Amino acid sequence: MARTSKKARAVTETMADQVADAEVRSIGETAKEIVGALPAPEAEAASGAADFIPLNKLKKSPRNARKTPHSEATIEALAASIAVKGMLQNLVVEPELDAAGEPTDSYFVTVGEGRRLAQLLRVKRKEIRKTEPVRCVIDTANDPHEISLDENVTREAMHPADQFEAFRELAENRGWGAEEIAARFGVTAHVVRQRLRLGAVSPKLLQVYRDGGLNLDQLMAFALTEDHGRQEQVFANLSYNREPWIIRRDLTKAHIPATDRRAIFVGPEEYTEAGGTILRDLFTEDRGGFYEDAALLDRLVTGKLERIGAEVQAEGWKWVSVHIDYPHAHGQRRAYPQPVELSEEDAAAYAAAQEEYNRLSEEWDGAEELPPEADERFGVLEADMERIDALRHIYDPDDVARGGVLVVLSHDGTARIERGFIRAGDEKPEPEETAENMRVTEDGEIIEDGTDDKDGNPVSALDAEDEDTEDAGKPLSDLLVRDLTAHRTLGLRLALGEQPDMALVVVTHALAAQTFYRGAEATCLEIRPTSSTLTGHADGIEDTAPAKALADRHAGWAADMPCDVADLWGFIAALDQASVLALFAHCASLTVNAVRLPWDRKPRVHETADRLATALALDMTAHWTPTARTYLSRVTKAHIAAAVREAVSDEAADRIAGMKKQPMAEAAEQLVAATGWLPALLRTERPAWLDAPEAEAGAVLNAPTAASRDDTGTVEDGAAFNHAAE
Repeated sequence: MARTSKKARAVTETMADQVADAEVRSIGETAKEIVGALPAPEAEAASGAADFIPLNKLKKSPRNARKTPHSEATIEALAASIAVKGMLQNLVVEPELDAAGEPTDSYFVTVGEGRRLAQLLRVKRKEIRKTEPVRCVIDTANDPHEISLDENVTREAMHPADQFEAFRELAENRGWGAEEIAARFGVTAHVVRQRLRLGAVSPKLLQVYRDGGLNLDQLMAFALTEDHGRQEQVFANLSYNREPWIIRRDLTKAHIPATDRRAIFVGPEEYTEAGGTILRDLFTEDRGGFYEDAALLDRLVTGKLERIGAEVQAEGWKWVSVHIDYPHAHGQRRAYPQPVELSEEDAAAYAAAQEEYNRLSEEWDGAEELPPEADERFGVLEADMERIDALRHIYDPDDVARGGVLVVLSHDGTARIERGFIRAGDEKPEPEETAENMRVTEDGEIIEDGTDDKDGNPVSALDAEDEDTEDAGKPLSDLLVRDLTAHRTLGLRLALGEQPDMALVVVTHALAAQTFYRGAEATCLEIRPTSSTLTGHADGIEDTAPAKALADRHAGWAADMPCDVADLWGFIAALDQASVLALFAHCASLTVNAVRLPWDRKPRVHETADRLATALALDMTAHWTPTARTYLSRVTKAHIAAAVREAVSDEAADRIAGMKKQPMAEAAEQLVAATGWLPALLRTERPAWLDAPEAEAGAVLNAPTAASRDDTGTVEDGAAFNHAAE
């Protein structure tokens, strides 16, 4: 035994000398030479001796304290590190003994099982041989179970901030990109970019993170921008509420989200080519990031609209005006294209295209997939028919010569082209009657004179709300009530115009109420007919999707009207019943007015509006969304909490109850998003016919609404409709 021990020590000393003399060679080459010089193990090596052992002689130790296997990501990272930098730490092993207690030529890995698995992964990938020598320390003095536990417990991981800065230094000092660093550490390039971005956060904030003043989620929020000054400014202005979304909101307060209609219209390529930069959040779904230069984006939007306007003006229009926001109060009359007969040539071309289209449709009817040539031919025929269809309606040349076009950025990020506007200077304007006893406030509100309080302020003006003395029962402001009911009126108009049979019912009701009931204001339709504009009640309502849909529907009917009103009777008489009802419904829908004004004393008008909404099954979630701008920041904190409580939960409402009003409104916006919650003014009672399809329409129309009943189910005020005049 002594002889074997001396021999082993001699070999170990020889090995050390050879390693020292081979500094210019790779570790792998030297190790292979040394392993070749090793004698076959005759007995147990001395404890603590270093040795190079072939990889295929190393086994997993049954006495390893780690029972949960290493993750694939960890093995990948170790394999990448070893491939680039070699084995930085020795494995600790013990000799395997057979049943007789004699050493075999294999060893159990007590410490370093992850590195052994990483080397096996490299063998599988043909990067190394299975006999690759591995530097090991043979330990027979310590308990394998204890030292494997010690290896995994008695250590402290690097602080994440140190890791982030170290990655940044590798990129800056070595010039390595994210892909190269990722390959050297066995992680994805995205992970490296995240760490580099975190390492680029202000050193002051990184120190706050080290000291426990920020958590990782908050640090990731600050990493949205690389502007240290901006990061430190936002940090200094934070209150006790340091939610990551608040940090991101404050960092991007002056930026434009990529979901904004302006950003959609211009696109990231054109914006970046013009010198703009886009902030990207590597840690959350940023939906395209944030455009930093709002002024540049507006210039690009205006320029693109002007280019579109120039193309449209080539049609012969006198002028073109471009706007990012729709110019509501333009005060211009609008002319519409009129139907004309197609020329014989165009009519023949349309008929031929239609015939070929029908023939191809019959030929390929039932085919799961069209061949490329047939699909291409269908596209050509459709384009030809659309081109000829456009010739069926043209503007009067005189209107084109005097009129112009508005090119506006629509709500969905597309160009909205509105033709046919005639300026007052291009035609003799009709005299307008000035309404008496009306005036306009500084906010553009139209109110009646004589409705001022004792200090001379309009009764509809909003007094400053004292948040500390807010009353949970305080009603909504007059201005907000008008805003919400204006949106509801728009929804009613759109929905009513799509249900001709219901339009007939409600108009009949309006006519009967004014004919048979003396002094009854029992309808929400302004049958005179009168169509009130909604722009004075709800800012930006003309830029909404429902307003665009209503305008398109109106323009479609206007284009079909004859030039001379004397021909209108013949035009309508020639329509089929469905077309007559559709036109009737559209005209009736324009008269809907469910806006609530503070001086109104017409309870039955709003009751009828509720009945109409129920009969139409009006769903205002399709037309309006509660946001901080549209609702939440315009009500009291008590109303905000009540909305969150109703839409989400009591716990969610309690979490935001201590915030200041504006942060509370913004937090509530995120909480109620996608819940379908609506204020009471916009809700519609579920129609009975949805639950009972066999129910008659009359039963639905006669069903009392929620607004007309109290808790006992009786009609409010005990008042019924006026009796019919005898």
